[in-house]
Amino acid sequence: MITLKPFKAVTLAALIAASTLAVAHASTITGAGASFPYLVYAKWASDYKAATGNQVNYQSIGSGGGQRQIIAGTVDFGASDDPMFPAELEKHKLVQFPAVIGGAVPVVHIAGVKAGQLRLTGPVLADIFLGKIKMWNDAQITKLNPGLKLPAAPIVVIHRADGSGTTFLWTDYLSQVSADWKSKVGAGKAVKWPVGQGGKGNEGVAAYVGQLNNSIGYVEYAYAKQNHLAWTQLQNKAGKFLQPSGDAFAAAASNAKWNSVKGMGVSLANTDGAKSWPITSATFVLLQQTQTKPDQGRAVLNFFDWSWKHGGKAAEKLDYVPLPAAVTTRIRAIWKSDLKAADGKPLVK
Repeated sequence: MITLKPFKAVTLAALIAASTLAVAHASTITGAGASFPYLVYAKWASDYKAATGNQVNYQSIGSGGGQRQIIAGTVDFGASDDPMFPAELEKHKLVQFPAVIGGAVPVVHIAGVKAGQLRLTGPVLADIFLGKIKMWNDAQITKLNPGLKLPAAPIVVIHRADGSGTTFLWTDYLSQVSADWKSKVGAGKAVKWPVGQGGKGNEGVAAYVGQLNNSIGYVEYAYAKQNHLAWTQLQNKAGKFLQPSGDAFAAAASNAKWNSVKGMGVSLANTDGAKSWPITSATFVLLQQTQTKPDQGRAVLNFFDWSWKHGGKAAEKLDYVPLPAAVTTRIRAIWKSDLKAADGKPLVK
C-alpha cells in the first residue's frame, strides 16, 4: 500500500478511509499540455475539488507545450499524447505514465451528411490529407458510400497548427496505412502539412470544422460529440467499418503491452481486432523524477489516484476509457520506485 506524507492538516476523514494515498490540506496544482484529455481532466478536477477542496488548474496548450513546460519545471505535471521515448525520459529525468484512453476521429461538415454516415478508409484519408483526393465526389469516396449524396465541392482540410499529440496519433496512423504518407510526411507532433489550414488545439480544429462547409478534420471523440460534429465510420485493420465508441477504444487497448517499454509509452494505433477503433491512444502524464516541491508532487499523485478510483464513470460518459485496475496498480508501483523527494528519499512509501 502506498502512503504519502501529510502536508500539515487532514481535511476529509472519509476520503482518507477511501484512498490509499493520504489526503492533505487544500492544495493547488498546475498542469499543462495535451488538449486530447482536457475534457476529462476538467471533469475530474471539478469533482475532485468538490470532494476534497483541492484545486487542479490545467491548461490545454498541446502535447509539445506540455513536454516543454515539465522539462522547464514551470508546472507540476505535463501531459502529452505523444509518449516520450525512454532515452528522452532519462535525459530530462522524467517519469511518465498513462492516465486515460481515448480515440481520435475524422470529422466532416458536409450538407446532408449526418454523424456516422460517411465511410472512409485509412488510405483514402491519407490521400485527402496529402491533397491527392481534392473533391468530395471523387470516385474513391463515392465507391465507399453508395447511395450517399456527396457534393461536387472541394475538400477543405483542417489540421492542428500547434505541436500536438493528437497529430502524432493521426500521422502515426496514416504512416501505417499509407506508404505515400510515410515517405512524404511521416509521423510527428508537428509535420509539414501538404494541404489545409490549422486550428489550435482540438478546440480550434472542432471550431473550424463546425464553421466551414465541406471541411474535414480530426479531433478527440469527446470534442466531436460536444461540438455536435459529424464523425465518420472508419475501416480498421481487420477490414471492418466501425463507429467510434468507448467499446471500440477499449478493444484497441485490450492487448496493450504496457510493461514492454520504460514510461509505458505503447502505441495503440491500427491494432489488431475486429472491434478495434484504428486511431486509439492513451494520453500520458509527465513528472519530474526528483520533486523539489514534494508536497506538490504528492498532490499530483493524489489527484490521479482519486480520479482513477472515483472518476471512471465520469470518463466513460465523456467517451474515454478508464485504465484497467492492473495498469493503475503498476503505475502506483512506479511512483513508489521512481519518484524521489529533493533529499533523495522516496516521494511515496
